[in-house]
Amino acid sequence: MKVKVDENTCIGCGACVSICPDVFDFNDDGISKVKVDKIDDKNKSEVEDAIASCPVGAISKED
Repeated sequence: MKVKVDENTCIGCGACVSICPDVFDFNDDGISKVKVDKIDDKNKSEVEDAIASCPVGAISKED
C-alpha cells in the first residue's frame, strides 16, 4: 500500500502524525507529509486509522 497527503487540502491538525508517527510527519510549512515510500504490514492498521481520522480527507491510499 502507498499513501499520499494532499498538501493543498491538509490543515496540519496533526491527527495522522499522532496516530502513526512512523509514517507521517510535518513538513517545514506545518503540513503533514508521508515519510516512507511503502507502508509495512505492521503500520497498515494505524494508517487506516489516520485516513479515517483526517478531518478534511487529505490522506488517500493506493493498494
